[in-house]
Amino acid sequence: MIYKPHNYQKYAAQWILDKEKAGLLMDMGLGKTVVTLTAIDELMYDYFDVTKVLVIAPLRVAEDTWTSESEKWDHLKHLKISKVLGTEKERTATLNYKADIYVINRENVVWLVKYYGRYWPFDMVVIDELSSFKSSRSQRFKALRKVKPKRIVGLTGTPAPNGLMDLWSEIYLLDGGERLGRTITGYRERYFLPDKRNQNVIFSYKPKEGAKEHIYEKLKDICVSMKAEDYLKLPDRINNIIKINLSKAAMNKYKQLERDLLLPFKDSDVVANNAAVLTNKLLQIANGAVYDENGDVLEIHDEKIKALEDVIEAANGKPVLIFYSYKHDRDRLQKYFKAKELKTSEDIKAWNKGEIPIMLVHPASAGHGLNLQAGGNIIVWFGLTWSLELYQQANARLYRQGQKQNVIVHHLVAKGTMDEDVMKALQNKEVGQEALLQAVKARLNNIK
Repeated sequence: MIYKPHNYQKYAAQWILDKEKAGLLMDMGLGKTVVTLTAIDELMYDYFDVTKVLVIAPLRVAEDTWTSESEKWDHLKHLKISKVLGTEKERTATLNYKADIYVINRENVVWLVKYYGRYWPFDMVVIDELSSFKSSRSQRFKALRKVKPKRIVGLTGTPAPNGLMDLWSEIYLLDGGERLGRTITGYRERYFLPDKRNQNVIFSYKPKEGAKEHIYEKLKDICVSMKAEDYLKLPDRINNIIKINLSKAAMNKYKQLERDLLLPFKDSDVVANNAAVLTNKLLQIANGAVYDENGDVLEIHDEKIKALEDVIEAANGKPVLIFYSYKHDRDRLQKYFKAKELKTSEDIKAWNKGEIPIMLVHPASAGHGLNLQAGGNIIVWFGLTWSLELYQQANARLYRQGQKQNVIVHHLVAKGTMDEDVMKALQNKEVGQEALLQAVKARLNNIK
């Protein structure tokens, strides 16, 4: 296929060409993979500026997206891509293949850095989904900060899914601390104040007055954002919250666990030892089932199953994509609806051909890089996620370039439960991240 880039894609590719360290905050569906591959091709074969490129990506994206994109476009077919996946023996073998680009999943970054030690061979590194390195305490961050490639590119549509504190480690990987400081402690002290706390224990921080604007200004020369709505004529996305009333018996069980941190059953108990476990258990009950202390599943109600049945019936035979949270959600949905779980590339092809009427997906396994828009336009969140990143990326599997119909996103929310808190948190986080994206937005005349 002949590549005819949009103006915004030309601009994004030029951003990579012009900057040895670049953050490309491109919305889902804008083609950041083909943009980056095009820039790599020019840097390698026109500018002779790089010779060996490493791409770090989520596993499913590493397995499929980068190779399929290079094979799709005529101007990229000559690029040789080696997938550094599988067992250690398989990974070592593929590193020894002669290639232009080596693609590895992010879980193996620590291994790769140790494998090469001081002799890092890649003069360009691309981090596909930069926000997956937002934790400065993670081993993958600590490993990658040791390498100093000539060029580095960070790609993401969700740079600050939980707030501006996420930015420090992401930007550090790009510039080594030049803009936001060399330590997370210094960054925090410079720009933030303690927010939620319990005596000496601080749970969260809030930006100081004027800190947001100062941070945005620091990032403008290295990061640029592009929103799909500015450059693509997408159909509408309709968000629908379906409020669900739990039975009195189910609500009593919910409130008892919330109050006592213990829910006794005949042969076992549901126990919540701390706040995090309690939140998790309450969300499970809101969905209809919960794991007990032995790991067995106890079914509480089927109110969300009934609501989902109504949604599927109203779809009139149209395919429905369902995001679930827990294995017991998946198992119950498979039992009630004979639904298919997305596992392989063949499942993706079958969905896009319209051959799967109901498909189950965990948002963490389909959050990045999968094109499912040809298969349908109806999403149902059976169980919600606290992660704005997973939420936005998952919705973008259908709401993206190539979608021809209005996308309907249903959220099954149990009234009076933690579901309502999660829904509110997602909406608030979207507002906060939007301010950052607007601050570093690409602004060119006639770019649309």
